[in-house]
Amino acid sequence: MIVCIAEKPSVARDIAEVLGAHTRKEGYIEGNGYQVTWTFGHLCTLKEPHEYTPNWKSWSLGSLPMIPPRFGIKLIGHDPGIEKQFHIIEQLMQNADEIINCGDAGQEGELIQRWVMQKAGARCPVRRLWISSLTEEAIREGFSKLKDQSDFQSLYEAGLSRAIGDWLLGMNATRLYTIKYGQNKQVLSIGRVQTPTLALIVNRQLEIANFQPKQYWELKTNYRDTTFSALIRKSDEEIAAEEEKNGGKKKIDNPGIDPIANREEGEALVQRIKDLPFVVTSVGKKDGKEYAPRLFDLTSLQVECNKKFAYSADETLKLIQSLYEKKVATYPRVDTTFLSDDIYPKCPGILKGLRDYEVLTAPLNGSTLPKSKKVFDNSKVTDHHAIIPTGVYAQNLTDMERRVYDLIARRFIAVFYPDCKISTTTVMGEVDKIEFKVTGKQILEPGWRVVFAKDVKDTTEEKDDDDENVLPAFAKGESGPHIPDLNEKWTQPPRPFTEATLLRAMETAGKLVDNDELRDALKENGIGRPSTRAAIIETLFKRNYIRKERKNLIATPTGVELVQLIHEELLKSAELTGIWEKKLREIEKKTYDARQFLEELKQMVSEIVMSVLSDNTNRRITIQDAVAAKTEEKAKKEPKKRERKVSTPPKEKKKNSEAGESKEAKTEVSPSPVATPISSLNNTPDSLVGQPCPVCGKGIIIKGKTAYGCSEWKNGCTYRKTFE
Repeated sequence: MIVCIAEKPSVARDIAEVLGAHTRKEGYIEGNGYQVTWTFGHLCTLKEPHEYTPNWKSWSLGSLPMIPPRFGIKLIGHDPGIEKQFHIIEQLMQNADEIINCGDAGQEGELIQRWVMQKAGARCPVRRLWISSLTEEAIREGFSKLKDQSDFQSLYEAGLSRAIGDWLLGMNATRLYTIKYGQNKQVLSIGRVQTPTLALIVNRQLEIANFQPKQYWELKTNYRDTTFSALIRKSDEEIAAEEEKNGGKKKIDNPGIDPIANREEGEALVQRIKDLPFVVTSVGKKDGKEYAPRLFDLTSLQVECNKKFAYSADETLKLIQSLYEKKVATYPRVDTTFLSDDIYPKCPGILKGLRDYEVLTAPLNGSTLPKSKKVFDNSKVTDHHAIIPTGVYAQNLTDMERRVYDLIARRFIAVFYPDCKISTTTVMGEVDKIEFKVTGKQILEPGWRVVFAKDVKDTTEEKDDDDENVLPAFAKGESGPHIPDLNEKWTQPPRPFTEATLLRAMETAGKLVDNDELRDALKENGIGRPSTRAAIIETLFKRNYIRKERKNLIATPTGVELVQLIHEELLKSAELTGIWEKKLREIEKKTYDARQFLEELKQMVSEIVMSVLSDNTNRRITIQDAVAAKTEEKAKKEPKKRERKVSTPPKEKKKNSEAGESKEAKTEVSPSPVATPISSLNNTPDSLVGQPCPVCGKGIIIKGKTAYGCSEWKNGCTYRKTFE
């Protein structure tokens, strides 16, 4: 008898139907020489510390680090349903002639089923079903191409190394920090990916809190109803000084362009040019192409859904998983935006199956589909290809599922459309040796853009980048009157993370990039895996380390204090964590030894324990109370728009005024709690932590042994508030 084991009952039913197994038994389906059974996701996990030795049951610093000589597995919890299903699986496997591992086709899916087979004592040969969708065609094709289990040994070793690494760091660091710095028996949760992710949010929040806006002015002029921007050039001496300051590196963005630093200088320029003619010095046109957006991997789909629909990463993962199980989308937990060459012959059939999109697919019918290297590239595909529709008619979808499916379907259709052809016009002008510039864009042939014609841009940035801006016809040498204007501007702080921008930061280990090719290069060093990042973000919410204000992710006082408390860079550095992630990928590719990875991790854990134990301070962290946590969880799930009055940067009213008079403007609530005035905070002292100092305005409030103080105390700030 051949035993097939799937990851969940619904997948087992689909497989059994294809195999001709129709007799339902308790815990499995039988027929045609097959017994098809299932798990409920994870049935097994690594043992708890006390299951290795009783000495590790109580939490004490003396027992750290906890490093078992050999790791063992156990059934999860004490769920009677799980125990019953496992015993059914165990009996089937011990009597099987062959086992077919039909688990989820990924690292985690491989680990889930390997642990079950180990726990069940399976001894017979094992083969692997590896498919990218659950359609009948895909399942039949997969069973015709079963692979030996040994082909996936490195995948299993990478998953096992990840699980052991998370256990070693999580168990030891959580106990270490809880005992050393916690109070009231409240757990301080530390994780290999969780803590660096929290640090990204906290560091961004502190950047915003400490940001000092600077005033500057922009000179513009209106000529023939077109606004030109002045290019105020720096002197050669200023450029040389700037390069020397940057270690000999030239500034790539707007080299030699200097903002106007004070109003007097700007007004003098206006007076200098207002009565002189504007002269067009050059008109340049350049035709170009814009390529269709890439197909989705999991992260880019989560980013897009957060931007367009405000779906959380976890919601999007659940929705695309549901679409996969409904057979209308391919395997979701992928990190590539490319398709393999063997998918190309199937594409006409997939397009034909998109019946709700016949208006868009009609122009592609009857013609040979283009096969672009930007879409089809075997070298960019490992276990699975990008997320695409399967061609199965999408019906009985929820509204949320329909939105996600629509994104996937349109991306897939668009890659077969012609490129968008554009013309970019750059016009340069001059008034009394001051250069001016304007750039226009005209769409000559929309190409793939017609597929997204219904989309409404979400942000000002998207509109600036994508919309047409057709300029009047200018001729070199023409001149005429113009109206100069001086615009007051303020430098802007970094924006708080949203789930979309945080996912991108996790993907690139904290490096913010917009270029797809560069992003691909940095993926190797990303923190976490595409399939786990949503769970990491949700964990931060559950631990009350972060909360959500509209779309923005805000670190709670506890989250801020925890990150500030951790001095071990190995625990909170996104880049260092990315290096560990790269090693796990190399284990999967058989270019790095799993044993060496675990030895390095054990050494790291030992060093962290020694470092924290040598801390002689008496610092303590107070976890938010349950009421505050519950309120914030509700706010996370039901974000509301609120308005209040906040101060805008001061405008200069008098020549000798230092700051001018502040102007009150009605705007949406500040995305960062660090911008909230001290007087408006609640009466909980720990809510002060991370707020701007009310005395110096430069530092933030930190918690000391006996009182709250300012992070700038070394520089002379006198703020102090004793514990109540």
